[in-house]
Amino acid sequence: MAMATMAQPLGAMRNWHGPAFVLTILTGSFLLFLVQPMIARMALPRLGGAPAVWNSAMLVYQALLLGGYAYAHAISRLAPRRQVFIHLALFGLASFWLPIGLIAGDPPADAAPLIWVPWLLVLSIGPLFFVVAAQAPLMQRWYSLSSGGRDPYALYAASNLGSFGGLIAYPLLVEPRMPILAQSALWTGGYVVLALLVATCAFLLPRQGIAEAPVAQAPAISLPRLLQLHWILLAAVPSGLMLSTTTYLTTDIVAMPLLWVIPLGLYLLSFSAAFAVNRTMADAVTKAAPVSILLLGGFALIGDQDQPIFRAGLSVLLLLVVSIALHTKMYRLRPEAEHLTNFYLFMSIGGVIGGLFAALIAPMAFDWTYEHPLMIMAAALLVPHAMAFAPLRRLWGTGQRARIMTLTVALFVLLLFVQAVSLALPRALCGALILALGVLSLGRAIPLTIALTGLLLTFGGWESIAASLTDNARTRSYFGIYTIVTDKNAQARKLVHGTTVHGIQILKPGRETEPTSYYVRKSGVGRVMAALDAHARVGIVGLGAGTLACYRKPGQSWRFYEIDPAVAHIARDSGQFSLLARCAPGVPIDIGDARLTLRDAQPASLDFLALDAFSSDSVPMHLLTREAFDIYGRTLAPKGMLLVHISNRYLELEPVVAAAAAAGGWHGAIMLYDIGKDKSAAPYASSSLWVALSRDAGTVAGLNDMRGDPSGSWRPLQQRPGFTAWTDDFSSILPLLRGWAQ
Repeated sequence: MAMATMAQPLGAMRNWHGPAFVLTILTGSFLLFLVQPMIARMALPRLGGAPAVWNSAMLVYQALLLGGYAYAHAISRLAPRRQVFIHLALFGLASFWLPIGLIAGDPPADAAPLIWVPWLLVLSIGPLFFVVAAQAPLMQRWYSLSSGGRDPYALYAASNLGSFGGLIAYPLLVEPRMPILAQSALWTGGYVVLALLVATCAFLLPRQGIAEAPVAQAPAISLPRLLQLHWILLAAVPSGLMLSTTTYLTTDIVAMPLLWVIPLGLYLLSFSAAFAVNRTMADAVTKAAPVSILLLGGFALIGDQDQPIFRAGLSVLLLLVVSIALHTKMYRLRPEAEHLTNFYLFMSIGGVIGGLFAALIAPMAFDWTYEHPLMIMAAALLVPHAMAFAPLRRLWGTGQRARIMTLTVALFVLLLFVQAVSLALPRALCGALILALGVLSLGRAIPLTIALTGLLLTFGGWESIAASLTDNARTRSYFGIYTIVTDKNAQARKLVHGTTVHGIQILKPGRETEPTSYYVRKSGVGRVMAALDAHARVGIVGLGAGTLACYRKPGQSWRFYEIDPAVAHIARDSGQFSLLARCAPGVPIDIGDARLTLRDAQPASLDFLALDAFSSDSVPMHLLTREAFDIYGRTLAPKGMLLVHISNRYLELEPVVAAAAAAGGWHGAIMLYDIGKDKSAAPYASSSLWVALSRDAGTVAGLNDMRGDPSGSWRPLQQRPGFTAWTDDFSSILPLLRGWAQ
């Protein structure tokens, strides 16, 4: 796809100027999307590993992109010579921020990422990102001037291919092979090359044009306000859907590492398809978009977890279809070349609006990912609709007849939805009939969207609304969505974060304090904590529902470290869980990133530290680096023990901990507790994998083992040959993905 798309704009230019402009745009876009994950990776040790940090970073990038597009639009009104002078001078000014990296200074341990992420990114890379972001529209405008007015829009396809290349190159090529300092040097070198390419493009501008007065611009009134608003809407929905898809996937389907790359990558590729010279693919996808949205979007909220990867695939396919269709519609509404920068400016405004809604407004307004179905419904309204079959056109007619048909579809959809949720009719039958009404509505935006809404409510949406209407059942914070689920027979209550259970309390009288899930007494953590000294100083990173508190003994000194205030409220103040109140009343909870909090703790102030801070299956990499383990070692007493929870559906984390242990002088052992092999497993038990570490060999050797128990026993920690310990300067999760070729 990439090679074909590249060949099209190159073939259309027919002069030697074309490759120079294509190479400049490719380089600028590549650098722009290479720096995004790179700078986010640099920020991990300072800002922590919350998945929402990425959405906040994306919002900053979109705002800087808007600034770059606005700047390109502003200087495009000047004479070409003045444009060249200003742009090259800005390149020189931004170079004072090289080599690329983060500004000095750490946030306080309780810093809010919503504030610190934008502050850190803008001050660290703002000028560099701003000037590079201006390349796509400005180089297209310069190409139009240098080529005698040829259509420059095909260059935007090349621009997004470069963006996609930069985005994919980081996790696949750059991060696994280069430390942070080398990454910074690579990007700095690319910036110098880009500056030289921009100077070359400036040289290719016609001599006569450079000497002329300012380039003539059509009056602003020639672009109708409604057209500009239409551009904004067509850009906002794919942008919002890209972020909402990322949030929905990592929250409600599968919290697989690197998953955020896929929605963003497909979003970028959609521009290449929509702006390509060859219109075959874009037109075919756009024609199929209404029925695709109905089929893929209508069942997007089904809560079945049996096939998460399949469901994730359908979600990103829906994003690709919507993005291509809406960007193609936007391409069809593009203005002449003299309004090019104006077009891209409003496109960028739409992108920022979509990002603001999905990344900032929705988390504050909704307690669940309602932004995702809202974006799907908006897409259904905006994609081009055309009657594919003559009988449908005759059936719907026009005017009053069309309005009556729309009202009829709405009433039948409502009736079928009520029948489904009241269980008067099988849900599958009602869904099939609503889907049939949607097919009948193809070519009509409003009735098709009504049918789509009926499907979304019938298959998952109504359950989510019911949970939101139930007091204290769901909480959404910057760090995730927490749902409290009580069994139908009221035997147990669960705290669910995304797709992962983060605590279970048995409600049966007399058993309320019994440890459950990953923390049962036969698990690694259960055996170690049962053997702790009566006067041990204990630290727990990750609160959850507070299950571990019930291992506390009289005389022990305990402290929890929790990054999310919402979790502390659920465990301590909501009244939904009583584990803390029953087992450890008054135990302090330090709010903030644990690495930053422990960094400021007194040396040798703990005898035991449990690290259980993973959110769903996402990995806070900054908590597993050598620098982090140095902090843990400094905080623990000489014979203290560190226990790390590494249960994960997608990653083999033993090599990470083993390499860090070897590099830091730790002795270690690992234990897999397998409930499948435990015939006497406790109620609500889960399999778990725990690693025990200590600087003292005797402490590890003295672990409470049960060699004859088939459900699990301690074994030596094994290093993977050739695997290097993670550091703040170098880490990669690709070699750890289960099934990844070794």
